[in-house]
Amino acid sequence: MGKSLRVAYGEALVKLGAENDKVVVFDADLAHATQTCLFQAQYPERHFNMGIAEANMMCAAAGFAHSGYIPFVSTFALFGAGRAFEQIRNSICYTNCNVKFGFSHSGLCVGEDGGSHQSIEDIALMRELPHMTIFVPCDPAETEKAVMAAAAMDGPVYIRVARPVCEDITGADTPFVPGRGNVMREGTDVCLIACGLMIPVALAAAEKLEAEGISAAVVNMHTIKPIDSELILKMNETCKAIVTVEEHSVIGGLGSAVAEVLAGNAGARFGMVGIQDKFGKSGKPDELFAAYGLTAENVAATAKGLL
Repeated sequence: MGKSLRVAYGEALVKLGAENDKVVVFDADLAHATQTCLFQAQYPERHFNMGIAEANMMCAAAGFAHSGYIPFVSTFALFGAGRAFEQIRNSICYTNCNVKFGFSHSGLCVGEDGGSHQSIEDIALMRELPHMTIFVPCDPAETEKAVMAAAAMDGPVYIRVARPVCEDITGADTPFVPGRGNVMREGTDVCLIACGLMIPVALAAAEKLEAEGISAAVVNMHTIKPIDSELILKMNETCKAIVTVEEHSVIGGLGSAVAEVLAGNAGARFGMVGIQDKFGKSGKPDELFAAYGLTAENVAATAKGLL
């Protein structure tokens, strides 16, 4: 039975809270949406509802971090990465402050809430900040690992949390090493590098390509920053082309990060599947994915176009 990544995030915080009494959680009046309400129920004295005041919440979290606590700050990705950007930059990243961000309702999969709430630029905003680490887990199991890894690290970490219910495609034994991508499928013709909810899409595209005699590797790039440059360059040597797949703008996200690694490497054939410099709109997640080309069919067609 699958679960939403936001539920997996909330459950992981509860588990972490039992292990470490320095863990505190902040929310911007969205605890039932972000699922930090699970932590609140278990540890009410360590959960702080800051109201609809995201900038204030970031500064308060920074104060807690400077006092030796490990704050996890949660809200919608748009309001966290967007509305509170300056406080994240100056109060947290500028001082390399030990604050963790679990921002939910990212990407087009927010669905009917529409373009005003669909954060398609959050990775780009967070990626450009010095000291920031960025995790984009693909399933509930990986979400828990991302939370645990973030808590074990020193410095700011952004965990991008999605809203839809999804099945586990990784297991308890699947490694989660910050900065190291996981090869989920070997291949020699094209490498599909994906993250988050696009991992199942990339795996389905690889199946379609295999049916046409094209060998496709699939990489789960769960860490966007620091990006696994070594694996990207290895795949560029092993395969004839690379395609990135992300539920985010192609400007500044996973595709940009991979392109920066490939730049200057002769012979790199490269394509990006993502949101092509547009805002989102209201609709069911599956309909939006189809409308914006975030489908196995489009990924396969992009790969064939490069080959």
